[in-house]
Amino acid sequence: MAAAALASMSGAVAQNMPFITRVYDFMPAPGQFVNMSPQYRDGDTREMVLQRVEAAICGSMKVEEGELPDGTIVRDTVMTVKPGLISLGSYGGYVVFGFDHPVVNVAGEMDFQVFGNAFGSDSLKVSGGSCEPGIVMVSRDVNGNGLPDDAWYELAGSEYSNPLTKKHFTITYYKPASDKEPVPDPKNPFLTDTEYVHWTSNDTDSLAEGYVFKNSFHAQSYWPGWAEGETLTFTGTKLRNNAVNENPNGQQYWVQYFFDWGYVDNRPDYMYDDSAPASNANMGFNIDWAVDDSGTPVHLNKVDFIKVYNGMLQQCGWLGETSTEVCGGIDLHPDAVADPDPVTVTGDLNGDHKVDVSDVNIVINVILKQATSPELQAASDVNGDGKVDVSDVNEIINIILKV
Repeated sequence: MAAAALASMSGAVAQNMPFITRVYDFMPAPGQFVNMSPQYRDGDTREMVLQRVEAAICGSMKVEEGELPDGTIVRDTVMTVKPGLISLGSYGGYVVFGFDHPVVNVAGEMDFQVFGNAFGSDSLKVSGGSCEPGIVMVSRDVNGNGLPDDAWYELAGSEYSNPLTKKHFTITYYKPASDKEPVPDPKNPFLTDTEYVHWTSNDTDSLAEGYVFKNSFHAQSYWPGWAEGETLTFTGTKLRNNAVNENPNGQQYWVQYFFDWGYVDNRPDYMYDDSAPASNANMGFNIDWAVDDSGTPVHLNKVDFIKVYNGMLQQCGWLGETSTEVCGGIDLHPDAVADPDPVTVTGDLNGDHKVDVSDVNIVINVILKQATSPELQAASDVNGDGKVDVSDVNEIINIILKV
């Protein structure tokens, strides 16, 4: 399916560019590839770093011209949709990007693809290898200012409802002193500092604190050089660990097993080969997977911004921390036209063009703080008195009863 889609794009230039065209924000968490992918040079500003991120993940298109033996001039559009890669560091590190147009939610289809560099192993029945899942979020430009400052919605992948998945997980990393004394691992010469970057979290049960290790393969600072302040804090959904040391009694052999679906850098990207096993491929992302902070499904007819962040917090011995890589992305139907926004009907909070008990339940969830999205909170003030309370419930009931 994907190869055919790319072939059709290369045959005729789409009205909208199918690949990522702009990066709005980038902040990796500490990690072994930070300041390397992309490269950071002393004194670089945030804007300079963003330019390198754009060079690494924004695609390009050019028309190549050739001449056949009979003199006929032929032209072909060649796209580069995976120009390079960036690393998001440890848990929470993120990148925010967009296209030169909104990505449309096409019913029954995957809407866009974000590439990683995951790979599997035939010896492991292609169920694992290097799989470093990143979580995807989407947003609409509700206020129309062209910036990703409106509400974000998570695309709920296969692990979203797993009891081991932690929601609203917050982690804070602490910048190590430049003269910090390293704490090596005497049993593992590849680990040069097992207490390099200290972190704490709001999970007091099992992940109250820990460290990002430093290894002998990467000697540069793991702290993003352009980051201001002495701490970095990230909040989001934390996925369960997927790494297993398959040779614990000898040379460590870490395998990171993939999740079923819904994550970046989680499965191999078989975008160019329709003969590849689809059962093992990363086939893309569907906007219909969007949910708000409380897990309530949200219908979005299009999105303007996409965010990918590392959903994993795990160390794999000498292999280092699990870190999502992003290598580009495409809109799978760049010239699609979005359905019009739902007709606004007073009391219709879920956009289904009717007012019924489901809308009453939404107001109740907002009152109980079980639904926290800004859009639902604003819409739930049905009587317009600036607050959401039982009077709004009564207002919707009156609309239903036509009182």
